[in-house]
Amino acid sequence: MAHKTGTIRFSEVSHAAASGRSLRQRFSTLPLALRVAALVCLVIALARPQTGMEKTRDISEGIAIQMVVDRSGSMGAEMTYQGTQMTRLDVVKKVFLDFALGNGKDLLGRSSDLIGMIAYARYPDTICPLTLAHDTLPLFVENTKLVSRKPEDGTAIGDALALAAARLETAEKALKKQQKEIPGAYKIKSKIMILLTDGQNNTGKRTPMEAAEMAAKWGIRVYAIAIGGGESGMVRTPLGVFQIPGGAETDNATLKAIAEKTGGAFWEAQDAGALSEVYKEIDRLEKSEIQTLRYTDYKEGFLPFALLAFGLIMGEILLSCTVFRRLP
Repeated sequence: MAHKTGTIRFSEVSHAAASGRSLRQRFSTLPLALRVAALVCLVIALARPQTGMEKTRDISEGIAIQMVVDRSGSMGAEMTYQGTQMTRLDVVKKVFLDFALGNGKDLLGRSSDLIGMIAYARYPDTICPLTLAHDTLPLFVENTKLVSRKPEDGTAIGDALALAAARLETAEKALKKQQKEIPGAYKIKSKIMILLTDGQNNTGKRTPMEAAEMAAKWGIRVYAIAIGGGESGMVRTPLGVFQIPGGAETDNATLKAIAEKTGGAFWEAQDAGALSEVYKEIDRLEKSEIQTLRYTDYKEGFLPFALLAFGLIMGEILLSCTVFRRLP
């Protein structure tokens, strides 16, 4: 006896089309879509994606440098700097900025050093506090002018050295307060003063040697520079331009004694070129080191994709065994 398959008879095919599709039929491809999505997630998980942030921390060992610059009336004598006549003070300021910021040639700048500036005539003044923000230096330096009032004129080398030594002595304490977030990130390797003058100590409460003893006690070296001695200079005054005869106006013996007492050095700079050479020598003697540590914090990103793939596979199995189950 032959078996016959079941049939449903329609008078017209259009009746079958008009009957529409059920919700189950419309989503019949859902298990396959879940399987494909699960495979994509597995491939991504196997690729082991990672998210991370590279962090850089500069650990510097620098030098605290305090400039001590004479701004008395005699610093108004003219010198030649790169073919231009300007005052000794202006030459000192320009060469100092070359030393601190670099000149693009033989001076690379002191980017990792704390640098401050004290200017003095009869009284010393803190022009710029010790700072690592060297972009502020030009503004402070350019605002340093020759003394303009006779009662304020003079050369208080001892008081200026004492003030500079005190600023350097308290530098580490001030630095610790500024670096609470990263303790130990910056270390002062040594402390130095660069003293420039064209005269002799003639006023003030402390003598230069008393200030030198204070600096030596605190481990501060003094590099002393006698500027302008030995050449004739021109001074502009309200009464006209006068020539100052050459000669040794500075107290070289005292400046040498200061340098020897503190373990520093003494130079004579009769012109701008010689002053630049002195700064090159100081730059060579006082080296700073920077150690840069680079590290990356990574976070593994494969786990969410693996869990999503597992969920999609379980969803496909569940739907295939229930709503979208097929009979042979």
